[in-house]
Amino acid sequence: MTITAEPEMGVELKPSLPEMDLKARAKASKNTAEELSKHGLDLNPDAEDKDVAAKLALAYAENPDSTSKKATTNKMAALTPASLVLTDNILKEFGQSVVKSAVHVRHLVTNKLLLETENPDPKVRIRALELLGKISDVGLFAEKSEVTITHQSTDDLRKKLKQKLENLVKVEDLPQETVVIDGESLNVDEELGLKDEQTDL
Repeated sequence: MTITAEPEMGVELKPSLPEMDLKARAKASKNTAEELSKHGLDLNPDAEDKDVAAKLALAYAENPDSTSKKATTNKMAALTPASLVLTDNILKEFGQSVVKSAVHVRHLVTNKLLLETENPDPKVRIRALELLGKISDVGLFAEKSEVTITHQSTDDLRKKLKQKLENLVKVEDLPQETVVIDGESLNVDEELGLKDEQTDL
């Protein structure tokens, strides 16, 4: 069957398309490929198509941003339609499986805690009930912390700081008599050899 393409006139073509996430690009490519399959395009994947789809999905799982940047329009256009359809299917399944596994674990933990509420040991029963109460859907024992912020003027802060410093250094703690130490005075710069270095500069 022949497909007749009718171009739209007056559509501005940009030199470069904006970056697109690999998931969105694979989905758009799959939609196009499936539309073309209605007109005779073969979408049966071979071993190479499966390898390409697996590598793309694995790279996306490791680093979505980097993989999406590398998967440019020209590179994706070089792939076979079958590999693009497979990539979309894998990425879709990958995303759903993560959500399903998280929901599955949540239900499993909740069910196990419900079983422990019938435990003969009262400590285990109370702990299980406490943990069930902390589940976000229940929110019975949700721990809340309040932070109080008091705003003060700069003058108030200066007065408080001055008062604290005065309390730390009391007048009676200061020595009353001058202490005189007998001995020779030393020139520290000469002793450390700094005087010569300063003249060299």
